[in-house]
Amino acid sequence: MKTKQYIKILGVSLVLLTSYSCSDYLDVESPSNISETEAFSDIDYTYSALIGVYNQLGGDNGYGNRISTIIGQAADDFKTSGDYSCNDRRGISMYAACATNSELDRPFRQLYTGIERANLMIFHIPKSAVYSTGSESDKALMDRYYGEALTLRAQFYYELIRNWGDVPFQDKPASQYEHIFLPKTDRDEIYEVLLNDLEKASQLIPWRAESGDPTTRITKGFVKGLRARIALARAGYSLRRNPIQMTKGENPNKYYQIARDETYDIMQQRGSHNLNPNYEDVFRSIHEGRMDNTNEMIFQIGAFGGNSRTDSKLGYYNGLRHNAASKWNGGGGLTALPTYFYEFDKYDQRRDVTINAFEINADDKSQVVKIDGLTDGKFRKSWTKVTGPSQNLGINWPIMRFADVLLMYAEAENELNAGPTSGAIEALKEVRMRAFNKNSNEMPEVKANGYQSFFEEIVHERLLEFGGESIRKYDLIRWNLLDNVVNQTRQKLQNLLDGTGDYASVPKYIYYKIGNYDPSVSAQQTVLNLDTYFVGTEKSDVFYTPSVTSTPSGYTRVNWQAAMVKTMINDERKGWMQYYRANHSELLPIFLDIINTNYNLTQDYGY
Repeated sequence: MKTKQYIKILGVSLVLLTSYSCSDYLDVESPSNISETEAFSDIDYTYSALIGVYNQLGGDNGYGNRISTIIGQAADDFKTSGDYSCNDRRGISMYAACATNSELDRPFRQLYTGIERANLMIFHIPKSAVYSTGSESDKALMDRYYGEALTLRAQFYYELIRNWGDVPFQDKPASQYEHIFLPKTDRDEIYEVLLNDLEKASQLIPWRAESGDPTTRITKGFVKGLRARIALARAGYSLRRNPIQMTKGENPNKYYQIARDETYDIMQQRGSHNLNPNYEDVFRSIHEGRMDNTNEMIFQIGAFGGNSRTDSKLGYYNGLRHNAASKWNGGGGLTALPTYFYEFDKYDQRRDVTINAFEINADDKSQVVKIDGLTDGKFRKSWTKVTGPSQNLGINWPIMRFADVLLMYAEAENELNAGPTSGAIEALKEVRMRAFNKNSNEMPEVKANGYQSFFEEIVHERLLEFGGESIRKYDLIRWNLLDNVVNQTRQKLQNLLDGTGDYASVPKYIYYKIGNYDPSVSAQQTVLNLDTYFVGTEKSDVFYTPSVTSTPSGYTRVNWQAAMVKTMINDERKGWMQYYRANHSELLPIFLDIINTNYNLTQDYGY
C-alpha cells in the first residue's frame, strides 16, 4: 500500500462511493453528486475511488486495531492481556466470544464495505468510456486500477473466510441484486473466484521494480503472494458446516502447485523484494514512514491522520509497555506466552525484536518485567516521534513479507514432492540464517530427512519468524494443528511452572538495576544493556541459568520462573485459550445484529 503521504488524497474519494449504515452490512445509501458512469469514465475520479477502497483496510475496525491485534492474536505466541469476558477482546483471545461481542461487529461490516467499493470499480471500469476512447496509457492505467480492485476484494474476502468461514458472496454492486439478503456461499466457491481474479490481476499490475514509482501500492509481488496464501488455505484444513468438523480441501496438490509457482516467480524478482539482512529494520521502517532497506515488506496497511478511521493504534494498544506517566505512555495490550520466549535460541536475533523482556517506567527508564509481563516487540511507541497520550501513531500494519514467500515456497515444495527439495531447504535456511547472521556457528541445523521432519521445521520457523503478526493462529488452523498445539503448550506451561524438562535451568528470579533507555539502540543491544546480575560465561545467559538465592547488593529482584502460577494454564478468568474446543473454536460467531438483519444468514459452527 502506498505510504501515508499518498493516502492523504482519501477525502476526495468519499463522495464517489457507497457508504454503509450501522444497522446492516449490505444497507446502501449513496451521497454521490455525480453518476457512477461519469465517475468511472474519468481517470482522476477512478483513482480517487480506488483510494476509497484502500481506506477500508485501515482504522480501528480494520488492520489499525481490531483485525490485526484483537481478532488475529490467540495462539502459542501472543494473547490478549486481562481477564475473560465473552463480550470483549478477551473473549476472542480465550476462544469463547459471544455473538453479542461488539469487537466482531464493525470489522465484519467494514470488510463488506471494502468489497462493495471494490465491486463498483470492478463492475464499471470495463464499461467505462476510457476503454473505448481513451489513450493507450489511460487504458493501461485503468487496467491497473482494475487489477488493484480485484486484489483488494480478494484480501477482504480472505479475511472474512479465515475468521467466519462460509460467508455471503457478493461479486457485483449491491444495486445489481434484486435483494441484499444473501445466504452463505461455500468458501471453496469463493476461493475459486479469488484465485482466478488474482491470476487476472497479476497480468495488469507491474512488479515494484517496473512501476517507476518507489511508493507503489499493490505490486505484482503482493498479487502473487496473496494468490499463494489463498491457495494454501484452499489446500489446507478448515472448519466446515456440514458436518461441523475440520476437513482438508479437495485436490490439495492443485493448490500447492499454485502456491509453489507464484512464490517461485516472486523469488526470481529480487530487485523488487528481497530478504532484509537486518530483521529489526523491517519493523523500524513501519514506524518511520519509509520502506525497509530491501523492500522485504511486500504489502502493508498505511496509517495516517491521527483518527480512528484512517490511523492505527499499533504501538499504543499493543507493543512495548510504557508507563502512563512516562514520556511515551502506551502499549502492553498483548502479552507473550512465557514458553514462547524459550522457543527462541538465545542467539536468535528475532527474539528481542519480537518479545520485550523489559518495560519503560514513569521516569523513562528500563526495568525487567516478570515472566508473565512479556509484550510484543515489533510495535513500540518509542520507535516513533510521537510522545504524550496520543493513541494514533501512524504505524503501518505488515500484511506480507518476503520471508513469508520463502517459507510458503518451502512448504509447497515439501507437500508436492512428499519431502523437501534442495530449493525448499535453501529457502528455509535463508530465513533462518538471517536470524543468526551474527552468530552463524550457533544456527540450528535444518532437519530435512523426510516430509514430516521438514514440515515440523516449517511449523517452528514460522512460529519464530512471524510472532505477533497475526499469522500463527491461521497457520495452525490450516494445518489442523491448533488442537495439538493447545495441548502441547499447556504441558509446556506446566513444565515451566514446575521447573522441569526443558525449563529446568530457567532462573526463578532476575536481578536488575533500573537503567537508561535509548530507543535508537537496537532491540538486541537494548536487552544486553539491561543491568542484570548473571551467573555464567556471558550476559545472555541470564535467562538460561539458575539464579542465586539471595538478592545481590544494589539489585532489585523480579520474579521470573517464580512468577508462573497455575491460573495462567487453567483458570476460567485467566487461563490461556481456556475455552478452546476443537471443531468449533476455529471460527468466530457472526455478530448477532448482523444475523438478525438478514433472514437468509445463519450462525452455524455450534454458535
